[in-house]
Amino acid sequence: MSPSPWPLQQDGLLFRDAVASDIEALQSFRNDPVVNHYMVRTHVDPDELRRDWLSMPDNPTEYSCVVDRGGEVVAMGFLDVVDGSGQPGHPTGTDGLIGYIVDPRVAGQGIGTATARALLRAAFDGLGLRRVTAGANADNIASVTVLERAGMRKERHAVRALWHRELGWLDEVEYALLDEEWRARSS
Repeated sequence: MSPSPWPLQQDGLLFRDAVASDIEALQSFRNDPVVNHYMVRTHVDPDELRRDWLSMPDNPTEYSCVVDRGGEVVAMGFLDVVDGSGQPGHPTGTDGLIGYIVDPRVAGQGIGTATARALLRAAFDGLGLRRVTAGANADNIASVTVLERAGMRKERHAVRALWHRELGWLDEVEYALLDEEWRARSS
């Protein structure tokens, strides 16, 4: 298990591990109908959310964070370490999946992009991963814009690949970045 890449200061925001006093704020926007419009999982049980976030320091593959702006939790970032695909015997724990949820009250202020960049920095510079991916509903223009502004490249567009109870079958896009691409951008 790698040590937590948090705390990290970047773009006027503090990215840090969650504490018990953050849970109410996380819950308030995680289950917001505006946020959940594009989510596959449209509701999270409050007790489950508390348990998941407070157990993160003990999870060897989960490096999610809260995003703090001036003492207020304004977003959450998700970073999971996973195994890449390949034949048996391939290296393990080399890849990452990122995601984010921004409080809709602060949407459009660059917090999503800053969060994606911080997650990439944590993945590559903090955890030494080789590849990071992120998926989004293709119609979620705000999320697609975040991934592109963060420097990720579009790798896949899957047509009618994602089921949504209210919207039906939706297109899904996947973005990715390799560690050498990250290093080239950072130099």
